[in-house]
Amino acid sequence: MAQTPAAGRVTLAELAAEAEVSLSTISKVLNGRADVSRKTRTKVEALLDGHGYQRRASRSSKSGLLELVFHELESAWALEIIRGVENVAREHGLSVVLTESGTRHSPGPEWVEGVIARRPAGVVLVFADLAHESRRLLESRGIPFAIIDPAGDPAPDVPSVGSANWAGGMMATRHLIDLGHQRIAAITGPEDLMCSLARIDGYRSALNTAGLPFDPALVRYGNFHVDGGRDHALELLAQPDRPTAVFAGSDLQALGVLDAARQLGISVPDELSLVGYDDLQVARWSSPALTTVHQPLIEMAEEAARMVLMLRDGEQPKNTRLDLSTSLVIRQSTAAPPAG
Repeated sequence: MAQTPAAGRVTLAELAAEAEVSLSTISKVLNGRADVSRKTRTKVEALLDGHGYQRRASRSSKSGLLELVFHELESAWALEIIRGVENVAREHGLSVVLTESGTRHSPGPEWVEGVIARRPAGVVLVFADLAHESRRLLESRGIPFAIIDPAGDPAPDVPSVGSANWAGGMMATRHLIDLGHQRIAAITGPEDLMCSLARIDGYRSALNTAGLPFDPALVRYGNFHVDGGRDHALELLAQPDRPTAVFAGSDLQALGVLDAARQLGISVPDELSLVGYDDLQVARWSSPALTTVHQPLIEMAEEAARMVLMLRDGEQPKNTRLDLSTSLVIRQSTAAPPAG
């Protein structure tokens, strides 16, 4: 991938001398070769940017790979996302590469080295955000990307797909209120994720609309997993004036609440109503079957993959930020509160 510097700019040979590396190393960095150390690559990339070198269109558009990156793969939630990306990849004759890296906020720095080497057609990221350096490297290679379920409000030029988390929290809580519950607990995800906060905001709005007090003692921030739901539910249900209903911020947390209720001899839904979130396959097969908020995970993944492939083909999506609607699925885990 040859570069032609504008008049007055240094040549690649001069750049190599400035970076104290060989001309072949400069070429490797420009062409995304993996056999360059991270320290050297970072140094050369900074000099390339500083001198205004713009790479030509990436060869990634001819790649047969679409990369999907998670911070963890061990959940039914991840399987729904994988299914959605695979649906779109199959339509376009692409294979999906799965990568696990980093934390829920952003992939680790080592991940981008592999992407540069693989040169996928594009990348779908299941993270709260993307580090500036990683984003810069992807953009410099012409590798398009989109983020699923970002933590906050991304920049207008960052393609992202989320869902109506506030509305989901609102409708889950309103359903419990309509059944007659007044003391409703909520167990959501990490406090530093926007989706967790939005669901709690929806929960709080439903209480306010119904004229019910918001009690911080009934709110817990967990980890979206079964163990967190169980541990928090054991605390909440041990209170003298225990809640008659729980809104869980994920179906996995709801399964943890069911386990805690079984341990304490509390019947669901006769003594405790429970609403989950996501509408995973497991929600239909739990006992009792779980009332839950349907989050369109497959559709979210499909939309993100389509965004990436549009960008690969030089098209600009009409909207770079999509929030898909949520809906309530009523099953057998909710009922009117016990009399008295």
